[in-house]
Amino acid sequence: MGAPARVLLWLRLCALTQAAYKLWVPNMDFDTATNWSQNRTPCAGAAVEFPADKMVSVLVREGHSISDMLLPLDGEFILASGAGFGAPDTSSHLDCSPGAPALFLDPDRFWWHDPRLWRSGDAALGLFSVDAERVPCRHDDVVFPPDASFRVGLVPGAGTVRVRSVQALGQTFTRDEDLAAFLASRAGRLRFHGPGALSVGAEACADPSGCVCGNAEVQPWICAALLQPLGGRCPPAACRDPLRPEGQCCDLCGAVVSLTHGPAFDLQRYRARLLHAFLALPQYQGLQTAVSKVPRQPWLREASGAKADTEIQVVLVETGPQTGGARRLARALLADLAEHGEALGVLSATARESGAPVRGGSAAGLNAPGPRAGLAGGLAAALLLLLALLAGALLLHRAGRLRCRRRDEADPAPAGAPRSFHNPVFYAADSAQAGVWGFPAAGLPDSALPQLPAPQPDAGSSSRSYFVNPLFAGAEAEA
Repeated sequence: MGAPARVLLWLRLCALTQAAYKLWVPNMDFDTATNWSQNRTPCAGAAVEFPADKMVSVLVREGHSISDMLLPLDGEFILASGAGFGAPDTSSHLDCSPGAPALFLDPDRFWWHDPRLWRSGDAALGLFSVDAERVPCRHDDVVFPPDASFRVGLVPGAGTVRVRSVQALGQTFTRDEDLAAFLASRAGRLRFHGPGALSVGAEACADPSGCVCGNAEVQPWICAALLQPLGGRCPPAACRDPLRPEGQCCDLCGAVVSLTHGPAFDLQRYRARLLHAFLALPQYQGLQTAVSKVPRQPWLREASGAKADTEIQVVLVETGPQTGGARRLARALLADLAEHGEALGVLSATARESGAPVRGGSAAGLNAPGPRAGLAGGLAAALLLLLALLAGALLLHRAGRLRCRRRDEADPAPAGAPRSFHNPVFYAADSAQAGVWGFPAAGLPDSALPQLPAPQPDAGSSSRSYFVNPLFAGAEAEA
């Protein structure tokens, strides 16, 4: 049985035992266009250069005609059947024009903690994973494809990476002794680099309600790798009061439903229920959900009175134009749990929703109104403001508190008197509430503006609409 057939059989066994696995995506193949500086494989007659100070194992699948090759410090070529290198035929037409040689990109550019470099084995249409869970979790099996070359870096400072097993080069490592021997070998050093450590032997998740991923401590490294192409900064969310679910690096627009559960809850069964009973419906097309067990935040435990230190997190996001589908689905899930929660093993549920979309951007599938809609809204707001000011002035004039004078009849203002007034329409006694309305004092320095306290995660926040299922609150208190 060949190596690809063995991997396929192993993956099928993982599916039968409900074991989760993560598959490494990038490779070091000679015939992969993205491994080259010009985003294409070397053309016939080209000069080829590998980084001189690097180690790399390169799989060559086809035959290539090259004029010159600069080899790396240490490495190997693995030639597939029919693959090889030859000198160009000077009598034939060459595809390359004179110029710079084709450069093989840095083989050390791929790192373990980068979520973009992994693919989940249980991926399905409508499902996604929060960023921290896109990287292998402690209970996961890790698979490096045997029919492709690879090189992965282990970052310093992130501690030891712990997973259930590692499969590489047709071998499955489930003991630290065997894995350490492989990493120390030449084959292992060509494929793994960096000062980090890798360990295997964790038990598979045997809890039907799921297991916490265990990547919370390394999430700073995960987010740094994910946001590196963006300069380390999250893009602005396209909605007001965005949400940041547990395990997610940046804010998103949508809804989050949090469940506390009893011993009868089955994570796989509930995930299947979401896919088939809700996401398959026409009104929820374009929605994606992430369902997993996560640590329960202390302030959430205090708000709901729950004693459990974990919860089931259901993240709902829209992948297309905003339709409000995430909000409607969150409320449909609460209604479903109110009716069937006891049979599903759910004790209580809370929901959080992001606010209305804002202009400029479509993060999480939310589209802002177009320029015409924005202009129309601005004109309408200005008209309402003007009418309100005129109405206020008319009332004051009738009450005898407002008189019109010529400029030369105006009383001189006392020295030092402020040249401003409180707008009777928008003035509020609570300056903090006035700031929420979003009417800044134009022309004033920042120090003169009211400093609002940072928003706190409380039950009254518009982006955190908590709802405790009344049918199961008693059962949760007893638990």
